[in-house]
Amino acid sequence: METDTYPYTLEVIPSPRLTGHFDWAIRKHGKLVQRSDRSQTSEAAARKSGLAEIERQFLRAHGER
Repeated sequence: METDTYPYTLEVIPSPRLTGHFDWAIRKHGKLVQRSDRSQTSEAAARKSGLAEIERQFLRAHGER
């Protein structure tokens, strides 16, 4: 599933703290905007959580929240 999240990008990476867990980072135009504060138990869960946060960032940036 490809999503158009420009100018935001989502990186999902294995957690350096917990084996088998995943973290996410959101970048806007390549600059770090936010990182996950909680590791997720699967890559899919981390991606879902990160995309939900991108949606919140987008709504906040466009005054829709």
